[in-house]
Amino acid sequence: MAEDFIFEETVKIYDTDAQAIVHYAGYYRFFTDALEAFAYERIGMMFPRANENVWFVVVESNAKYHKSARVGDKLTVHLSSNIVSDKAIRFDFKIMRGSDFICEGFITQVTIDKNTWKAVPIPKEIADKLV
Repeated sequence: MAEDFIFEETVKIYDTDAQAIVHYAGYYRFFTDALEAFAYERIGMMFPRANENVWFVVVESNAKYHKSARVGDKLTVHLSSNIVSDKAIRFDFKIMRGSDFICEGFITQVTIDKNTWKAVPIPKEIADKLV
């Protein structure tokens, strides 16, 4: 497992409900934005396309909420990746506001051939950058 990737974000009004508290779906934006930054900076790819023919697709996701975040809060997303099979990667997330543990979750993705929509092995050049 590679060292955690750190992504920082400020809660925007569109992440929140009428009380200016982050709506549950807002945390998935933080997960996705961290994952996109990770893929670009650590792997050198524009996520979710591994290459011209191979895409990543979500097969499972989960989030557990510990404390509320509010509009204007500065959040730090810790992302770690783990190859769980030759075709699947699990990305784990931990969201912090300073020392407050806000949310944790994961997204599992598999690599598919974009033409057949069948699972294919993770390209070696990507897998090598995740270990």
